[in-house]
Amino acid sequence: MQEEINILIQAQYPLIYLITSEEERSEQAIATVAQTKPQRRVFLWTVTHGIVEYGQPRTTTQHNTVSPEAAIEWVIRQKEPNTNGGIYIFKDLHPFIDSPPVTRWLRDAIASFKGTQKTIILMSPVQQVPIELEKEVIVLDFPLPDMKELDQVLSKQLEQTKKSRISKEVREKLLKAALGLTKDEAEKVYRKAQVTTGRLTEQEVDIILSEKKQLIRRNGILEFIEEDETLDAVGGLEELKRWLRQRSNAFTERAREYGLPQPKGMLILGVPGCGKSLIAKTTSRLWSLPLLRLDMGRVYDGSMVGRSEANLRNALKTAESISPAILFIDELDKSFAGNSGSADSDGGTSSRIFGSFLTWMQEKKSPVFVMATANRVERLPGEFLRKGRFDELFFVDLPTKEERQDIFKIHLSKRRRDIDRFDLEQLANVSDGFSGAEIEQALVAAMYEAFAQDREFTQLDIIAAIKSTMPLSKTMIEQVTALRDWARQRARPAASSVAEYQRMEF
Repeated sequence: MQEEINILIQAQYPLIYLITSEEERSEQAIATVAQTKPQRRVFLWTVTHGIVEYGQPRTTTQHNTVSPEAAIEWVIRQKEPNTNGGIYIFKDLHPFIDSPPVTRWLRDAIASFKGTQKTIILMSPVQQVPIELEKEVIVLDFPLPDMKELDQVLSKQLEQTKKSRISKEVREKLLKAALGLTKDEAEKVYRKAQVTTGRLTEQEVDIILSEKKQLIRRNGILEFIEEDETLDAVGGLEELKRWLRQRSNAFTERAREYGLPQPKGMLILGVPGCGKSLIAKTTSRLWSLPLLRLDMGRVYDGSMVGRSEANLRNALKTAESISPAILFIDELDKSFAGNSGSADSDGGTSSRIFGSFLTWMQEKKSPVFVMATANRVERLPGEFLRKGRFDELFFVDLPTKEERQDIFKIHLSKRRRDIDRFDLEQLANVSDGFSGAEIEQALVAAMYEAFAQDREFTQLDIIAAIKSTMPLSKTMIEQVTALRDWARQRARPAASSVAEYQRMEF
């Protein structure tokens, strides 16, 4: 980024918009650029102190430059015949930039800078560019610290403690855990780990990850999900589990050295209540990656034009900053179902968000694995289903007899130790056509019935609860049949028995 800023200044770009919340780190990078030949002076503007030369105390401000209009006028008047120009950093100008006088003064400054070595850099954590300046400004995102910079922060903390000696492997884990934090956040969390335990070791990675959770909570669009269940808590779906286990080390350096590309994502279609969401949640435990749920309901914001698109960009940028991570989108068919006719309903917001998300999925380089679930395939835009968006498209059907036995065994084991008194095969037979969620609810209903009578629930209670339940496969038989017909030739079955049969058939 420092090299990019240097090139733009050398090429006499008059206006640069730098999006960052790390003012000090950004200033240092710009000051380093200013020291390269030809050298330039650097000035800082804030609404509290006006214009101050970089490196000088705030008391030495330029008089009458607190207002944005006066500050920009002062910059235009600087002739500086004996220097090679100047770099003028305006901090947090975004609340004023839509003001007609400020916009006009900036356009006057751009016109006056032609043939000079003067550059204005607008530094702000918020991107807000008036339409009058769109053709004149170049927008840059100042990146978060990389491993090299975080290593300097960690080394500084270790020098201060004079106690912690860590191995190369532990250092790498501490650095990777801090990826996605700002330099200040990394310094604070390393100090927090040091204060909490008196040392910096592999066990302190959890403390560093807790800071990332705060980052997600502050974002407001993403939700950090912690799942205690493992993949073994999902009954059946052995083909899908095998696919996930094969890729458990897909984000390691060893996989890159082997020549494997980073996995992009997977789409899980299926009948409601058959474990699609649980698979997504337990995959984070299997892969040891943070799971971020993207709430599309929070993305849409009609309070301001462009706000929804900005929400999506910020959410995706946050997910990339703490990658490798899993981005979970539940019920994708509901999130993007209305994009085709959105020009009439919401001014095209849904279409723009849909297009932005597709572009990001296609072009992203960061290790963010998109895991999406859907129930209604006919509502999904065709662009999602083409090869290249997802690595694999899985179909989760109603559980087979063997899978229903596994599901009963899992749910009974959670609630009772002595499950030998239950005939799992009989329960699997009477629950034909039931989803995993419906099996669990039938078991809960049987327990409530027995609890109300102050006794232990039995096999007969479960059978009675099953027989009194009408499963979704019967109430929505047309929808389930259509989904099965579509998936038979277009999706990979999640159940091992079906997958093996299709391989033999092929």
